[in-house]
Amino acid sequence: MDHETLQRRLDSAGIDSDGSELHGMLCGLLCGGARRAEAVWLDETLAEGVDPQDLLVQECRQSLRTLFRNTRAQLDGDGLGFALLLPDDDRPARERAASVARWCQGFLYGIGVAGDEARPAFPEEAAEALQDIAEISKMDVAGVAGGEAEERALAEVVEFLRVAVMLLWEDKRNSGGETS
Repeated sequence: MDHETLQRRLDSAGIDSDGSELHGMLCGLLCGGARRAEAVWLDETLAEGVDPQDLLVQECRQSLRTLFRNTRAQLDGDGLGFALLLPDDDRPARERAASVARWCQGFLYGIGVAGDEARPAFPEEAAEALQDIAEISKMDVAGVAGGEAEERALAEVVEFLRVAVMLLWEDKRNSGGETS
Protein backbone atom coordinates (compact mmCIF):
# COMPACT_ATOMS: atom_id res chain seq x y z
CA MET A 1 0.00 0.00 0.00
CA ASP A 2 1.30 3.44 -0.84
CA HIS A 3 1.08 6.63 1.21
CA GLU A 4 -1.59 8.26 -0.95
CA THR A 5 -3.93 5.25 -0.77
CA LEU A 6 -3.58 4.98 3.00
CA GLN A 7 -4.14 8.71 3.44
CA ARG A 8 -7.31 8.55 1.34
CA ARG A 9 -8.62 5.65 3.43
CA LEU A 10 -7.86 7.49 6.67
CA ASP A 11 -9.50 10.68 5.41
CA SER A 12 -12.62 8.90 4.12
CA ALA A 13 -13.03 7.16 7.48
CA GLY A 14 -12.81 10.49 9.30
CA ILE A 15 -9.52 9.59 10.97
CA ASP A 16 -7.46 12.72 11.47
CA SER A 17 -4.04 11.11 11.27
CA ASP A 18 -1.10 11.23 8.90
CA GLY A 19 -0.20 7.97 7.15
CA SER A 20 3.54 8.50 7.56
CA GLU A 21 3.17 9.17 11.27
CA LEU A 22 1.02 6.05 11.70
CA HIS A 23 3.57 3.93 9.86
CA GLY A 24 6.31 5.37 12.05
CA MET A 25 4.28 4.51 15.15
CA LEU A 26 3.79 0.97 13.86
CA CYS A 27 7.52 0.55 13.26
CA GLY A 28 8.28 1.99 16.70
CA LEU A 29 5.88 -0.43 18.38
CA LEU A 30 7.45 -3.34 16.54
CA CYS A 31 11.05 -2.28 17.18
CA GLY A 32 10.19 -1.49 20.78
CA GLY A 33 8.94 -5.03 21.31
CA ALA A 34 5.36 -4.08 22.14
CA ARG A 35 3.19 -6.96 23.19
CA ARG A 36 0.15 -7.22 20.95
CA ALA A 37 1.61 -4.53 18.66
CA GLU A 38 -1.16 -4.80 16.05
CA ALA A 39 -3.97 -4.41 18.60
CA VAL A 40 -2.21 -1.53 20.35
CA TRP A 41 -1.57 0.23 17.03
CA LEU A 42 -5.16 -0.20 15.84
CA ASP A 43 -6.50 1.01 19.19
CA GLU A 44 -4.26 4.09 19.03
CA THR A 45 -5.25 4.78 15.42
CA LEU A 46 -8.96 4.05 15.60
CA ALA A 47 -9.58 5.80 18.90
CA GLU A 48 -12.55 7.70 20.28
CA GLY A 49 -15.11 9.18 17.95
CA VAL A 50 -14.70 6.55 15.23
CA ASP A 51 -17.78 4.42 14.57
CA PRO A 52 -16.55 0.81 14.21
CA GLN A 53 -19.75 -0.08 12.32
CA ASP A 54 -19.11 2.51 9.58
CA LEU A 55 -18.16 0.73 6.34
CA LEU A 56 -15.43 3.27 5.57
CA VAL A 57 -13.91 2.71 9.02
CA GLN A 58 -14.06 -1.06 8.48
CA GLU A 59 -12.32 -0.66 5.10
CA CYS A 60 -9.69 1.53 6.72
CA ARG A 61 -9.19 -1.03 9.52
CA GLN A 62 -8.63 -3.73 6.91
CA SER A 63 -6.10 -1.53 5.10
CA LEU A 64 -4.29 -0.91 8.37
CA ARG A 65 -4.19 -4.66 9.09
CA THR A 66 -2.72 -5.23 5.63
CA LEU A 67 -0.13 -2.51 6.27
CA PHE A 68 0.75 -4.16 9.58
CA ARG A 69 1.27 -7.58 7.95
CA ASN A 70 3.28 -6.10 5.06
CA THR A 71 5.49 -4.04 7.37
CA ARG A 72 6.11 -7.02 9.64
CA ALA A 73 6.99 -9.17 6.61
CA GLN A 74 9.39 -6.48 5.33
CA LEU A 75 11.11 -6.32 8.71
CA ASP A 76 11.30 -10.10 8.99
CA GLY A 77 12.80 -10.33 5.50
CA ASP A 78 16.37 -9.53 4.58
CA GLY A 79 15.83 -5.82 5.25
CA LEU A 80 16.22 -4.79 1.65
CA GLY A 81 12.45 -4.70 1.13
CA PHE A 82 11.70 -2.46 4.11
CA ALA A 83 10.63 1.06 3.19
CA LEU A 84 9.20 3.96 5.14
CA LEU A 85 5.65 4.87 4.10
CA LEU A 86 6.17 8.35 2.67
CA PRO A 87 4.68 10.41 -0.16
CA ASP A 88 5.97 9.58 -3.64
CA ASP A 89 9.07 11.32 -4.96
CA ASP A 90 6.95 13.40 -7.34
CA ARG A 91 5.48 15.29 -4.38
CA PRO A 92 7.17 18.58 -3.36
CA ALA A 93 10.34 18.20 -1.27
CA ARG A 94 8.87 20.25 1.59
CA GLU A 95 5.87 17.89 1.82
CA ARG A 96 8.13 14.84 1.80
CA ALA A 97 10.47 16.34 4.39
CA ALA A 98 7.50 17.14 6.66
CA SER A 99 6.33 13.53 6.26
CA VAL A 100 9.80 12.28 7.23
CA ALA A 101 9.66 14.40 10.40
CA ARG A 102 6.14 13.10 11.19
CA TRP A 103 7.28 9.52 10.53
CA CYS A 104 10.06 10.03 13.09
CA GLN A 105 7.62 11.52 15.61
CA GLY A 106 5.35 8.50 15.16
CA PHE A 107 8.29 6.13 15.51
CA LEU A 108 9.37 7.70 18.79
CA TYR A 109 5.78 7.62 20.05
CA GLY A 110 5.57 3.92 19.17
CA ILE A 111 8.82 3.20 21.02
CA GLY A 112 7.38 5.06 24.04
CA VAL A 113 4.07 3.20 23.91
CA ALA A 114 5.95 -0.11 23.68
CA GLY A 115 7.35 0.79 27.08
CA ASP A 116 10.24 -0.45 29.12
CA GLU A 117 8.50 -3.66 30.17
CA ALA A 118 8.65 -4.97 26.62
CA ARG A 119 12.44 -4.95 26.38
CA PRO A 120 15.66 -4.13 28.18
CA ALA A 121 17.51 -0.89 27.45
CA PHE A 122 18.80 -0.41 23.93
CA PRO A 123 22.52 -1.01 23.37
CA GLU A 124 24.68 2.03 22.66
CA GLU A 125 24.50 1.92 18.85
CA ALA A 126 20.71 1.57 18.89
CA ALA A 127 20.36 4.32 21.51
CA GLU A 128 22.40 6.63 19.28
CA ALA A 129 20.12 5.81 16.34
CA LEU A 130 17.12 6.75 18.49
CA GLN A 131 18.77 10.06 19.38
CA ASP A 132 19.34 10.75 15.69
CA ILE A 133 15.71 9.92 14.93
CA ALA A 134 14.67 12.36 17.65
CA GLU A 135 16.78 15.07 15.99
CA ILE A 136 15.29 14.34 12.57
CA SER A 137 11.79 14.57 14.07
CA LYS A 138 12.53 18.24 14.81
CA MET A 139 13.60 19.02 11.24
CA ASP A 140 12.69 22.55 10.17
CA VAL A 141 11.03 22.08 6.79
CA ALA A 142 9.97 25.69 6.21
CA GLY A 143 13.00 26.47 4.07
CA VAL A 144 13.05 23.26 2.05
CA ALA A 145 12.79 24.29 -1.60
CA GLY A 146 13.66 21.04 -3.32
CA GLY A 147 16.95 21.82 -4.98
CA GLU A 148 19.25 19.00 -6.06
CA ALA A 149 21.31 19.15 -2.85
CA GLU A 150 18.17 19.07 -0.69
CA GLU A 151 16.79 16.13 -2.68
CA ARG A 152 20.04 14.20 -2.10
CA ALA A 153 20.05 15.10 1.60
CA LEU A 154 16.43 13.99 1.98
CA ALA A 155 17.20 10.69 0.24
CA GLU A 156 20.16 10.17 2.59
CA VAL A 157 17.98 10.85 5.65
CA VAL A 158 15.36 8.36 4.45
CA GLU A 159 18.06 5.73 3.85
CA PHE A 160 19.56 6.41 7.29
CA LEU A 161 16.12 5.89 8.85
CA ARG A 162 15.56 2.68 6.94
CA VAL A 163 18.90 1.29 8.13
CA ALA A 164 18.30 2.53 11.70
CA VAL A 165 14.94 0.75 11.84
CA MET A 166 16.54 -2.46 10.61
CA LEU A 167 19.26 -2.09 13.27
CA LEU A 168 16.65 -1.59 15.99
CA TRP A 169 14.56 -4.47 14.65
CA GLU A 170 17.54 -6.83 14.66
CA ASP A 171 18.40 -5.69 18.18
CA LYS A 172 14.83 -6.42 19.28
CA ARG A 173 14.92 -9.87 17.68
CA ASN A 174 18.27 -10.67 19.27
CA SER A 175 17.08 -9.54 22.70
CA GLY A 176 14.02 -11.76 22.51
CA GLY A 177 11.52 -8.87 22.41
CA GLU A 178 7.94 -9.89 21.71
CA THR A 179 5.63 -8.54 19.09
CA SER A 180 2.52 -9.96 17.62
